[in-house]
Amino acid sequence: MMKNICVVTGGGSGMGLETAKIVGKNMKIILTGRTVAKLENAITELKELGIEAEAYPCDASDRASVDKLAAYAAGQGTVKVVIHAAGVSPHMTSAENIFAINAGGTIHVDEAFAAVMGAGSVILNVSSMSAYMMPADRAPKQLYSLALDSADAFLAGANQMLSSLPEAQRNGMAYTTSKNFVVWYTVQEALKYGRKGIRVVSISPGTFSTPMGDVEGEEAAGFAKRGALGRVGDPVEIARMMAFMVSDEASYLTGTDILYDGGAIAAFQDMMAKRAAQNA
Repeated sequence: MMKNICVVTGGGSGMGLETAKIVGKNMKIILTGRTVAKLENAITELKELGIEAEAYPCDASDRASVDKLAAYAAGQGTVKVVIHAAGVSPHMTSAENIFAINAGGTIHVDEAFAAVMGAGSVILNVSSMSAYMMPADRAPKQLYSLALDSADAFLAGANQMLSSLPEAQRNGMAYTTSKNFVVWYTVQEALKYGRKGIRVVSISPGTFSTPMGDVEGEEAAGFAKRGALGRVGDPVEIARMMAFMVSDEASYLTGTDILYDGGAIAAFQDMMAKRAAQNA
């Protein structure tokens, strides 16, 4: 029998790695990243748990690189699960790179892997609670729709939009918009591939104690602590949800996003509503 394969982008640490530890109990794990050396510790950790795992180089923002990864993974067995956790925050790189990696990478991964996946498989895109900070009527849906025909045209339009903003606002807007796009695009992909038997879902994490969470610093931690649960999340907590979402137990779940933030957005929206009422 062909073994089932789970591909995890950005799985060298944090929630991607923790999810691989759960999903890897039943299938082979392929961790991907731009530098395989950075994944070696994660591979060692998985193997010590008795999980079959390997690393494979891939730059999600490069479609040719993703196509090569998808072809390789399909040659190893049946690609059952893709967890696209690779992404960057506003503090890590330029606005153009943020959009290319977070939004462009999602297009590349979803399209390349849908071509090699079959019935009973699932793609999980990782968004962010930041997606919910953009009001629905402010989301540039006309820009998003370009992605359905041409990733290049979409990214060019995004860069034009970002360049029109004051420089101090570009990175934050690139992050929020790119993550809002991931939620929107997940719905489109679910509708496109549902009759093929491929589920496409997304998850929007709040603040977790991961390397990326550490980069975000006290501002993100403070936002989490003002949430309903009043604390930062543990990577294992979201890993369990992600593992459930890609499991056969969630076989009717597709075309939707799970906001997994400890009630941070609920608290934020409540605060904004109260401020609006006071100013009315």
